[in-house]
Amino acid sequence: MKFMSSLDAKDRRLLLWSVSIAIGLAVLIGLVMPNENNNDNPMPSTYLTGQHGARAAYESLVRSGYNIERWERPLGELAANAGPGTVVIFAQPFTRETQDFKAVDQIVARGGRVLATGFWGGYLVPEGDPGTPTEFTFAACQLEPQGLDSLANTGEVWMVPEATWQVGNSRQRIQYDCAGQPAVVEYTYGSGHVVWWASSTPLENGSLARAANFDLLLNSLGPREGHHFYWDESLHGDVRSEWSYVSGPTVALLWTGLILISILIVFSFSRRSGPVREMPPPARATPIEFLEALGSLYRSAGASSTAVMIAWERFRRYALRLCGLRQAPVGAEELAAAIRRRFPNADSSLAADLIACEGARLNEKIEPRAALKIIQLLYHHRQMLAAASKLGSISNPAESIESTRNERPS
Repeated sequence: MKFMSSLDAKDRRLLLWSVSIAIGLAVLIGLVMPNENNNDNPMPSTYLTGQHGARAAYESLVRSGYNIERWERPLGELAANAGPGTVVIFAQPFTRETQDFKAVDQIVARGGRVLATGFWGGYLVPEGDPGTPTEFTFAACQLEPQGLDSLANTGEVWMVPEATWQVGNSRQRIQYDCAGQPAVVEYTYGSGHVVWWASSTPLENGSLARAANFDLLLNSLGPREGHHFYWDESLHGDVRSEWSYVSGPTVALLWTGLILISILIVFSFSRRSGPVREMPPPARATPIEFLEALGSLYRSAGASSTAVMIAWERFRRYALRLCGLRQAPVGAEELAAAIRRRFPNADSSLAADLIACEGARLNEKIEPRAALKIIQLLYHHRQMLAAASKLGSISNPAESIESTRNERPS
């Protein structure tokens, strides 16, 4: 049993090609698209399980009883509902939008607590003044405690700093540094609180369990009770606004699929040799419709001999009327002789054609083409007789006048 045997062979072949192309594209996309969940991705997202991801820290907070959730909508919505119990984590954020800076400023001004990491995290928080370190190191650095607050008493902390802090505000306190450069800064702004890290290394999957890195995260977030924690994912490029859903690689692939489907639909119709729609019906004309209906009737009934019989009978009656004879059944030879007497100049093939017609009307197996040819011959002879009768009607009055003139003297 063939696959989809109910389909036409061409339709079945087109369907198989379409399925094969779709499977091939899916495999190609799976091989070509980059894998973001690997150790080469530096983004500390809570969705990633690679070395630099932050899924372990997020799930650890959930298991520890923290009321925490991911935030993927615009920050303006979070700022509108922020309060003293709001705590937001910005792990390596990146944004240049003014509304994002205003939203973070509003969150802190309303009494919220913010933890930001990295160079752009320092720009995001209010009164932030990050800078590039004078000496870059690509190895983990054991931070040196500098402050007297509880955050500086966390213990041994390891970090790979990627930025530093330009200290110029007396309210900004350095809690840890690396090689003399600030690595953890804490300060109060309005009614809120800000904690900045030089990088997100302590909360990453690969470094969370090292020394007291997880304790640094907990102390930076503050007390658990009475607070609602948000881990921001909106500044990681995943979702920036509601309109961001209409962009990105997924939508590009969707448009590509729609274009390919449209091309396949066009090919599925254009491959046919004839028109898809039926031809428009001809204009209504009663004689033409009658003839087509009569021809269809004869063709479906196989009554070619009947058509010949009707044509023969009409020709016989017409010829007898022209010859001045009474309407009576006569054979083909008698009819030809009567026509010859009345019209001496009749076609020489008249007798043979009438005999053939008389034989065809009794032949029930006659082909339609042969019957049509005989009917056309009868029509031809009828036209010839009609023309001859008209000439005779014109010449007869002159002959009768001449004969009358010749009879009067006698």
